[in-house]
Amino acid sequence: MANFNKVILLGNLTRDPELRFTPKGMAIAKLGLAVNRAWTSETGEKKEETTFVDIDVFGRTAENVGQYLRKGSPVLIDGRLRLDSWEDKQTNQKRSKLTVVAENVQFLGAGRASEGAAPPETGSARAATPAPHAHAPTPAPAADAPGAAGEEDDVPF
Repeated sequence: MANFNKVILLGNLTRDPELRFTPKGMAIAKLGLAVNRAWTSETGEKKEETTFVDIDVFGRTAENVGQYLRKGSPVLIDGRLRLDSWEDKQTNQKRSKLTVVAENVQFLGAGRASEGAAPPETGSARAATPAPHAHAPTPAPAADAPGAAGEEDDVPF
């Protein structure tokens, strides 16, 4: 049976990111996100609901989130669902909570440039994946190099 676990959310942060580091130096940011939904009921009444989602961000992305985002910042989160389960020590009852583990965080606001910190060029942070534009472009071959214009390639297809 095939499995697919993908979440895409667009909303505003409900609080400043909580940035922490593991003993080995891995950054972890905890975010609260509010996602609004507006619709019109069958009777024509305008309705709105807000869903609050807890999000965990790891690595360099977490560091960027902690540096550039604040309460109210609009963000686009791409990630996966994770179910955390534990036993409540006070009541000895089993508890669980559904959270999102962010794999990509797209910054949508103007950032904190007014405070002297410029946001990343792309306005986003991708977990554990370098930006595609981070590599220098490949230079064009010189006119006298093998495979240059006017020379036949001996490729058998």
